[in-house]
Amino acid sequence: MKQTMLLKLAPTSEQAQALLDTLYAFNAACDYVASQAFEAKVANKFELQKMTYGELRTTYHLPAQLAIRAISKTTDVYKRDKSIQPSFKPEGAIVYDERVMSFKGLTAVSLLTLSGRVLVPFRMGGYQESRLNAIKGQADLLYRNGTFYLAVTLDVPTPTPDETTDTLGIDLGIINLATDSEGETFSGEAIEKNRKRHHALRQRLQKRGTKSAKRHLKQLSGKEARFKRNTNHVISKRIVAKAKANGQGLAIEELRHIRTRTEARLRHSQRSRHSSWSFGQLRSFLSYKAALAGVPLHTVDSRNTSRTCSACGHCAKANRKSQASFCCVECGYTENADRNAASNISRAAVMQPIVSSGSRSGCNQIGA
Repeated sequence: MKQTMLLKLAPTSEQAQALLDTLYAFNAACDYVASQAFEAKVANKFELQKMTYGELRTTYHLPAQLAIRAISKTTDVYKRDKSIQPSFKPEGAIVYDERVMSFKGLTAVSLLTLSGRVLVPFRMGGYQESRLNAIKGQADLLYRNGTFYLAVTLDVPTPTPDETTDTLGIDLGIINLATDSEGETFSGEAIEKNRKRHHALRQRLQKRGTKSAKRHLKQLSGKEARFKRNTNHVISKRIVAKAKANGQGLAIEELRHIRTRTEARLRHSQRSRHSSWSFGQLRSFLSYKAALAGVPLHTVDSRNTSRTCSACGHCAKANRKSQASFCCVECGYTENADRNAASNISRAAVMQPIVSSGSRSGCNQIGA
């Protein structure tokens, strides 16, 4: 299993300038390759290498291997959407591999720059040190708020999934970020307060328009992203730990249905709250943490989980009384709406679908 670990670099001022110059030249070179690819409608790496390699070496002064990396990076981006010309931020990441990077013990890394190789010290904790032997040989050089990092790729072995007899269903939402089929909820209230506070501050800074305000805006964006990421880490860790302790598997929704389903539940005033949350990140964290813990993970089609009764199987839009409450119009069963959906997700994962009365209400069987 591939994972990423951040190492904080501690370059001297001369080394920092060499790294920065290399970032600027590398991304300018990517822009040049992108212009040639778009103009000639060429997406083949070897053809682009013939067209641009000499220019990257003479005009942008890239070492041979970095020139090849720039062509590869641009080709990959252009292939995703050939209808537009890709553009690259001046401080965008450089992907290093073992040909242009090597670790020197536990304290420094050698990186190729426009000025040749530089031996840059890095800092790490005991946990990071214990994982260095899992480094795959590839890393991204990042520059964030004046600090350089290496995002190294780790090849981490994963255990054989446990044998389980029960599955914990997880419903992802906005008011409650996650709810499991046993009724435990993870509220999004703290997230919403943080989002509103940052939104108000962002508006004030945008009105000022000064250089200081723009710098503060950039820092604010990073803070908000880190807060969301940490929240998703905490939630996913607790869910996986609970499933592991109870000998359960996990069941989550397919990502393609989450935004559509949750958006349908929202009032207009909640739209910004919905669009700002990262369902994909929380789902990704659940996935990799479950794999590392040996907890089986099932993904299910979540269509109709929010409107189907987990007690009798009746499916109707009228069952969902509000954002928070579920009341079956067929059997009278009442439950928290998120827990009801999580129970349906759990049931779909273990392939024990309840008999649905959807023929009368236009619903398909859950998981069908």
